[in-house]
Amino acid sequence: MPMLHAPAAYQPLQQARFDALAPRLQAWLPQARIEHIGASSISGACSKGDLDVLVAVDGAQLEAARAVLVAQGYVEKLDTLRTPELCMLESAVDQPEHALQLVARGSGFERNFLGFRDRLRAAPERVAAYNALKQAHAGQSDAEYRAAKSRFIESVLEAMT
Repeated sequence: MPMLHAPAAYQPLQQARFDALAPRLQAWLPQARIEHIGASSISGACSKGDLDVLVAVDGAQLEAARAVLVAQGYVEKLDTLRTPELCMLESAVDQPEHALQLVARGSGFERNFLGFRDRLRAAPERVAAYNALKQAHAGQSDAEYRAAKSRFIESVLEAMT
């Protein structure tokens, strides 16, 4: 797992990057919902220092939106989950890179990305637990880290229901 950054070291920069990126995304996809997600959107969360953005469009428009983003220089991530309601892309031209989670509006993916973010924003103790998990797995493989992180996310999302 890559080095973790303390919130003060990366969050202001990533927020500024999101603030600059969101209007471009909105111009390319006027009907899309654009949201800052991931650790950089959660006050106090440690992170690898990257930027994650949710782009929610009507399900029938997901493939057309993907094509628009690819035409703007994004590359579909092929080593990750891909469904008719989810397509993950990464920047190929903007440095440092950022990731887009292109989802169908109203899908479970949209609810989960936003729900996880909002549940952590509302509870500093969850952020502390998330940070502890990340720090505990800092020396482990990416696969081990992802598995532990997935279990944590699932537990937070289960508490939503």
